Amino acid sequence: MDKTLGAIRQLLLFGLLQFRCCAFAVALVGGIAVSGLLPELPVARYDLVLVYGVLLAVVARWVGWDTARDTGVIAACHVIGLLFELVKVQLGSWSYPEDAVTKIAGVPLYGGFLYAAVGSYVCRAWRLFDLRLSGYRATATAALAAAVYVNFFTHHWLPDVRWPLAAGLLVVTAGVWVRFTVGERLYRMPLGLAFVLIGFFLWVAENAATYVGAWSYPHQLDGWQPVALSKFGAWALLISVTFVLVERARRASRPRDDGAPGGGTAAGGTAAGGTATA
Repeated sequence: MDKTLGAIRQLLLFGLLQFRCCAFAVALVGGIAVSGLLPELPVARYDLVLVYGVLLAVVARWVGWDTARDTGVIAACHVIGLLFELVKVQLGSWSYPEDAVTKIAGVPLYGGFLYAAVGSYVCRAWRLFDLRLSGYRATATAALAAAVYVNFFTHHWLPDVRWPLAAGLLVVTAGVWVRFTVGERLYRMPLGLAFVLIGFFLWVAENAATYVGAWSYPHQLDGWQPVALSKFGAWALLISVTFVLVERARRASRPRDDGAPGGGTAAGGTAAGGTATA
């Protein structure tokens, strides 16, 4: 009975920490949902969401949800996301059907916040779970993450190599462990599994975001339908881009961190680190 209660307490604590990690994303999607319920206003809904997203980022920094380093990473994710949106919307992958003043080439500027929210999650999870890596291959992982990002553009004109890239990520993450703490207990999981789990929950979040009108895929223009399951795999690949950005930022801020066995990096404040997974 004591073991069962202890496991339940750990699970509840894990869930609470995950909720804290997701606070920015939940607040952003919640704000988008509320904006769809507002009466007709002289200001376009997408413009209101942009202002709301900026205020949310300012508040997150002010109350200490995000550090200055986190804010920089989140801003970088916003820019990377906007570039992704600009290309994909022009190619018809999805659309933002409503009008707005802050809309460029069919993409409202708030669109980058959807990727910034992912960056916020990873930054916060890394800190709250006191994450550490062992056996991490920084250069190879970064190179593959960059190739993943480029392939999501080039596959419209060149052969789609996401499966070879997925296999490459499995190879470079083989033997890489993500160590994290929940309360006083230390856990670990393979980094590749972490990417898959994050990708799945991002797919779930994407379903929620499209349901409240954040954007629409072509098959959703006549009424909401679930996001294709293939997007789960796409997110499992794309999370590598955010992960690499956060890891590099943390490494740059801690130049004297001890290397873990096998080329790993220390990224937390204690001897047993945390993770950014489920």
